[in-house]
Amino acid sequence: MTRELIRAISIFALLCVPGFSGVARAESRDEEIEQLKKALQQMQKTIDQQNKKIEEIEKEQAKAPPPPPMAVPETAAEIANVTSPVTERGTLKDEQQAAPRPDDLTLDPKYRGFAPIPNTKVLIRFNAKPRTDMTYDNQNAGDDNRFITAKIPVEGDPTQGGKPVFNINAKGSQLRIDVRAPEVAGAPRFYYENDFYGSGGGEFPYRLRHLYGEIYNIIVGQTYSTFEDPDVWPDTVDYEGPNSAIFARRPLARYQHRLSDEWQLNFGIEQPEAEIDTNGEPSAAGRNSAPDAGLNARWERAGTGHVQFASIFRDIGVKDSTLGNQDVFGWGLNLSGNLDTFERDTLQAQLTYGDGLFRYCNDDFQNNDAAFDSHGHLEAIPYFGGMLGYTHHWNQSFRSTLSYGYVHLDNTAGQEASAYHETHYGSLNVTWQLRERLSVGLEELYGYHDTKDGAHGDVFRSTVGLVYSIF
Repeated sequence: MTRELIRAISIFALLCVPGFSGVARAESRDEEIEQLKKALQQMQKTIDQQNKKIEEIEKEQAKAPPPPPMAVPETAAEIANVTSPVTERGTLKDEQQAAPRPDDLTLDPKYRGFAPIPNTKVLIRFNAKPRTDMTYDNQNAGDDNRFITAKIPVEGDPTQGGKPVFNINAKGSQLRIDVRAPEVAGAPRFYYENDFYGSGGGEFPYRLRHLYGEIYNIIVGQTYSTFEDPDVWPDTVDYEGPNSAIFARRPLARYQHRLSDEWQLNFGIEQPEAEIDTNGEPSAAGRNSAPDAGLNARWERAGTGHVQFASIFRDIGVKDSTLGNQDVFGWGLNLSGNLDTFERDTLQAQLTYGDGLFRYCNDDFQNNDAAFDSHGHLEAIPYFGGMLGYTHHWNQSFRSTLSYGYVHLDNTAGQEASAYHETHYGSLNVTWQLRERLSVGLEELYGYHDTKDGAHGDVFRSTVGLVYSIF
């Protein structure tokens, strides 16, 4: 069609040239006009054919269904082979998210809430978890904010009993910052978390819970001890949790080594702190000569659960102007696990035994690692603890958890009559997932405290907790 158009234009231009005359011009003009008419007719025919094809294409497009909308990723990234086999249980307190894992495996491979940092392979998430806890004690519990069985007043204590106590606090509110780079060599991670159960004054005394970095499975900073299992905490509304839970966040250096997809080893050294019961020896004080050293072996399988066997080894020392410098060996074993049972239900269990372990116990509010015997010799205090929890999901919105904790110390002869001896902890709750990110929990708690001389005390607490999480 292009050639025909050029030829027609050329003929038209030739006819318009001045001075082009004569018989040849008259004879050729008629011939050229005929050729021009034919060219124009062919052009019109070609245009009509093209218009017909366009109409047919438009009709076919009108009949076809519209294309699906472009998929927009819900989160910052979806990266393969980074999912931990551990079940994310979504507990109110949620000790799981902070836990370091080998190769920086994550409980959420979609990285919900993470935003990419421009021009890098780094992802970052800021998460705030404000909460309010309302409590009602049938009598003095020893602590209005936290349910600590070690602080329950016993017989002979003038603070025991009294009228009911009501309290509201928001000290369990948390701020979390999680920085990850799963596609960078070594899978580096930085994690920060705080709440407001510090020892300072005011309504919101700051407390650092976690601040650590991880790269090539080497962890430095402050986070969970290798002796602790952060995936085994029962889903209590009570922010404190069971008395017998192994609870230890320490400045440490540790290494995680994956043996296979299901097996791993963790070992490291941690900040020591010899907690000595120095009653009767006011000049005595704890002394640290070596770091605490821990090791655990762990098995994990998706859809089944996990089992962890951990050990800790300690040098517990004391210095005293009368009894001199003494050291005693502390050790402990901790067997824990979580089992996925029926549908979304889960079972948590833990057994702990050893000498000089009280510092690693959630009830650690008194110095009970070691004490003097009747001859003034330092002796590590034998420890036994057990914990059990079960969570049942009634439906997508409601769940309940039953938990129990038990701690027993074999006191030394040199400890005074009021020394911590035994405690029990029990809780039963129902939690309502009111909205995707808003939960309301109602819980009934019971605590029992027994001292070396047999004096005891107990208390009931009713708790309502409201927890909101951005992610």
